[in-house]
Amino acid sequence: MKRARAMIPVLVCLLLLAISAAGGQRMAEKKEQDSATGIRIEEKDGKEYFIFQDVKENSYRAELLENVPKNIYDFSCLSTDEDTGFKKYNDEKNGITSKMGIDVSEFQGGDIDWKQVKDSGIEFVIVRIGYRAYGESGELVKDDMFEQNIEGALDAGLEAGVYFFSQAITPGEAVEEAEFVLDLIRPYKITGPVVYDTEEIKGDTARTDGNTRQEFTNYCKVFCDTVEHAGYDSMIYANMKWMAFTLDMEELTDYDFWYADYHELPQNPYDYTIWQYSETGAVPGINANVDLNIWFEKEG
Repeated sequence: MKRARAMIPVLVCLLLLAISAAGGQRMAEKKEQDSATGIRIEEKDGKEYFIFQDVKENSYRAELLENVPKNIYDFSCLSTDEDTGFKKYNDEKNGITSKMGIDVSEFQGGDIDWKQVKDSGIEFVIVRIGYRAYGESGELVKDDMFEQNIEGALDAGLEAGVYFFSQAITPGEAVEEAEFVLDLIRPYKITGPVVYDTEEIKGDTARTDGNTRQEFTNYCKVFCDTVEHAGYDSMIYANMKWMAFTLDMEELTDYDFWYADYHELPQNPYDYTIWQYSETGAVPGINANVDLNIWFEKEG
């Protein structure tokens, strides 16, 4: 009996060591996963949370939603050209490659050399088609350079999409915005996405300041469904803060996202199609800074 009792502390120690080793292995696996995806995950009270930063390096913590499709990208497959700063993604194992693109508006001026843009390696462009003024009038405004940009890009052989900056405060206004876009793109061969862009207006008041989370989400669906019904591919533009706290992501799982994040690696745990990774890109043929984007393409 004495010998049996003496063995108990030894067995307990061995058991604790085994549990510790298993836990350490799980932590190592999770750390490796985080390293590959760029996502920081924490567990608390039986729930998972992800940590991210905004452009001013303010940190935020948001619950990781189980029912929203997850980001499957392995960023060890990402490379950056040292000369151009253009990013490329090639994951042969999972059949995911990429296209390099930009987005432009009247702020890039009207003298873009689109042939030079294409020759530099750019494959697609998303052109701002217009916006709704965020003041009280809510006037719909066409981007001054829309026709010139879309025609130049298409003539150069680039794949083209468009985006519209929304300030809708009713479902009817979201439909109005979609129809405004559809009327303008009908003459052109638009094979890229038609994007709904809602954003926080920093440093000023906006007509959408009173929108609820449900309303912002509903307007995304109304705009995108109207676009899809007309035969175009829709998409929603958002940064991580907007996706975590302003949109109900569980209601938007049927829609593609264009995700904006200017950190070295994107911090989004959810699935997205395009990553806007810089707002200070330099592209031959454009005499101003331009947003750089990578479009992930999945086989099948």
